[in-house]
Amino acid sequence: MNGVSDDLDSRVKAHLEHLSVERGLSANTLAAYRRDLSRYRVFLDTRDRANFSDIDRADVSAFLASLQDGAASSAARTMSAVRGLHRFAVAEGWVGVDVSDDVAPPQVPMRLPKALPLDDIERLLAATEIDEPMALRDRALLEFLYSTGARVSEAVALDVDDIDREDRTVVLDGKGGKQRLVPVGSYACRAVDDYLVRLRPELTRKARSGNGGALFLNARGGRLTRQGAWTVLGAVAERVGLAGRVSPHTLRHSFATHLLDGGADIRTVQELLGHSSATTTQIYTRVTVDRLREVYATSHPRALNS
Repeated sequence: MNGVSDDLDSRVKAHLEHLSVERGLSANTLAAYRRDLSRYRVFLDTRDRANFSDIDRADVSAFLASLQDGAASSAARTMSAVRGLHRFAVAEGWVGVDVSDDVAPPQVPMRLPKALPLDDIERLLAATEIDEPMALRDRALLEFLYSTGARVSEAVALDVDDIDREDRTVVLDGKGGKQRLVPVGSYACRAVDDYLVRLRPELTRKARSGNGGALFLNARGGRLTRQGAWTVLGAVAERVGLAGRVSPHTLRHSFATHLLDGGADIRTVQELLGHSSATTTQIYTRVTVDRLREVYATSHPRALNS
């Protein structure tokens, strides 16, 4: 064993220092770990565990049971902190066995993506057809996000040359540096063309130090940021009464869900979204099945008891 005292406070302090110095966790993340481990520490006091080496599997299981009255996501986060502490204890040689290893963390209910109905998508896109200086850019951005299912980070990273306007395709740089070729719909192509011809040259002239050929520009001629894209969508959503319900990722969810509703197979949607595994994409099939169930329940004469 190393020179750290075996008492619980010393062990927890050493672990938090490791997370801060060696792993460079943010202040907010460290604060969350500290709260969760403090809660664990208080619980262990009630079971007369004065030293780290006194803790056994029954203690960890009992702590997990004590969390069951709260939200599953909160309990899962707390248990993640506890399991990290015990893994660290083994790595440091404080104990020989990870007593948390076979204590299963709580299952967090799967959150279904929130897709907008097609009518809401059309209202959102129509709301960009206004007489404002940046309206052409805003329409091009929103049409592009919905047409391609691109992540907002992928969209704002695009350069003009990344879009083949003749073939109506775009090369997107996804997570892990993985590139994919995605078709661009005719509505989005037309919106992007209008923006490139009628507004982008004017914005480029405003740029003080160039924009690196960025496709989507801000009002000063620089590359549009992720936060800027969020602001654009938020302002448009507010015009049609969808404030707080729409994010750039909502358009990505809607893209995937509407493709599946229209008969696309899951493998195709996986490729278009840039998911490395079909398991990630399968969550959208649940959205579609739920929607089919709703339609069935309201439409079939013998679907529900009277």
